[in-house]
Amino acid sequence: MRGKVELCGVDTAKLRVLKNDEMTELLRRSHNGDQAAREELICGNLRLVLSVIQRFAGRGASADDLFQVGCIGLMKAIDHFDVTQNVRFSTYGVPMIIGEIRRYLRDDSAIRVSRSMRDTAYRVLQAREQLSARDQKEPTVEQIAAQIGIPREDVVMALEAIVDPVSLYDPIYADGTDAVCVMDQIKDSTNTDELWIEHLALKDAISSLSPRERRILAMRFYQGKTQMEVSARIGISQAQVSRLEKGAISAIKRAL
Repeated sequence: MRGKVELCGVDTAKLRVLKNDEMTELLRRSHNGDQAAREELICGNLRLVLSVIQRFAGRGASADDLFQVGCIGLMKAIDHFDVTQNVRFSTYGVPMIIGEIRRYLRDDSAIRVSRSMRDTAYRVLQAREQLSARDQKEPTVEQIAAQIGIPREDVVMALEAIVDPVSLYDPIYADGTDAVCVMDQIKDSTNTDELWIEHLALKDAISSLSPRERRILAMRFYQGKTQMEVSARIGISQAQVSRLEKGAISAIKRAL
C-alpha cells in the first residue's frame, strides 16, 4: 500500500495539508452551511485518512475500498466536530475514521460473524501487532491471550472467525501446466463414482434374489436380528435360515 500512488483516482503524493488556523476557519464555515469549505476540509484531510488505512493493511480489503470508507468517517468527523472544544481535529477525526473502517470490515464478509466475535478478533490483531513490534517476533496464542486478558480458546476462535473463505477454484500450485485448485485436493470418500457404481450393482444383485432371501437379509443386516429370531418370524428352522442366508450372500458375490 505504501508504494501505491493513486487511491480512487487521487494522487496521494500531492495531498494538501491544512494549517491549524485554516482548519478552524474552514470548520466554522462548514458548520454554517458552506459546502465549498466542507469540500476543502475533506481534501485537506485526506492524508489523515491515508495514514489510518495503512494500519489495516493485510486485512483482505482493497486499499481503494478502505480509502473510500475512511473518507466517509472523515466527513462524519467534520460534520460532528465541536470547534468550541480545545481539541485538535485529528485527535477527534482519527477514531471516527478507524471506527468506520472497522464497521466496514466487520460487516463486509462472506460469512456473517457476530459483532462481539469480530470485536474480539480486532483486539487480538491489535495485540498481535503490538507484541510483534515489541518483541520483534510472532507472538504465541498464549501471549496474545495474556495481553488482552481472555482465554486461549477465545483467541483461536476469534482469529478463525475472520479468516476469509477459500474458493474451491483458487489455485494452490502450478508448475507451468494446469494449476491444481483447492477442489482437486478435496476427496469425498462417501460419494465417489466407484461407490455409486458398486451401489447400483449391489442393488441389481439383491433384486435377483427370491423374496424370502431378500427378507432374511433385510432382517439380519438392516434390522440386526439373530438367525433364531428370523427363523421364529418366518416359520422355518435356524439351519434353513443359515443356509438361505449363505446362499443369498454367495449369489450377491457372484453377481458383483
